[in-house]
Amino acid sequence: MEISLERKFEDKIAEDLKIEPQDWMPDEYRKTLIRQISQHAHSEVVGMLPEANWLTRAPSLKRKIALLAKVQDEGGHGLYLYSAAETLGVSRDKMIEDLHSGKAKYSSIFNYPSLTWADMGAIGWLVDGAAIMNQVALCRTSYGPYARAMVRICKEESFHQRQGYQIMLTLSNGSSEQKEMAQDALNRWWWPALMMFGPKDSDSPHSEQSTRWRIKRLSNDELRQKFVDATVPQALFLGLTVPDKDLKWDEKTNTYQFGDINWDEFWTVVKGDGPCNKDRIQTRIKAYQDGEWVREAAMAYADKQQDRSSKMVG
Repeated sequence: MEISLERKFEDKIAEDLKIEPQDWMPDEYRKTLIRQISQHAHSEVVGMLPEANWLTRAPSLKRKIALLAKVQDEGGHGLYLYSAAETLGVSRDKMIEDLHSGKAKYSSIFNYPSLTWADMGAIGWLVDGAAIMNQVALCRTSYGPYARAMVRICKEESFHQRQGYQIMLTLSNGSSEQKEMAQDALNRWWWPALMMFGPKDSDSPHSEQSTRWRIKRLSNDELRQKFVDATVPQALFLGLTVPDKDLKWDEKTNTYQFGDINWDEFWTVVKGDGPCNKDRIQTRIKAYQDGEWVREAAMAYADKQQDRSSKMVG
């Protein structure tokens, strides 16, 4: 008896084998991946903006070089992820159009402003730290191109996280003003970092299905808890205070219990009404429009090279 395409797909998922672009897959699986991977790509590209804000104001040449390298890495991550999404049949132009129109989302955390140099430390330590917590699991996601892209991305994100923590360590061991700056950055970025993992599992419309298809390996709440448990000891080592009056260690579960997240704020930012939503999108649209001549020149060169190759073969 011939095994159906759907059964073959489900068997691959059950055996923890990778689904590749040429394999049959359910339409909903394809749509879910396009949504998640494109959102991930948009987050990498929009995430360059808060840090680019400090490129000209970094306190030393060494810091500027490291920050510039990080921003460059994020652009590369966007490229890997857009390329992975394209294997699912969606064009890059369509993904970018959806971003600019507001149809596609990106991580809510990039709609907060970077006010001081300490924010570069907090973003690296907390934001990239939260990203790593999520992305390490994605190295085992069921879709092959996505999983392979994540392997390299995670290596570079680990550098970013260490870079941010080193900035926070330097500030925490500096003058009283520098330590206050570090504490202020932690105060402002802590809760948005916890929101990065997405809504509570009970409020997430995609979480259960994505977990069953092994697109996601851990739920939003599981990842959030792992992040808190890993990050609180780091804050204690820095001599900084996590801005959560309800935070406490639970000896029974060997985890930190933490306070309620302001989900109203989360959904407000996700829906486009955060502190920097409009600025971020306007900046991306301007960059896209200003770069049109580069894309046209690159395409013209590619067409010319293809014509030359065709003539040589002919």
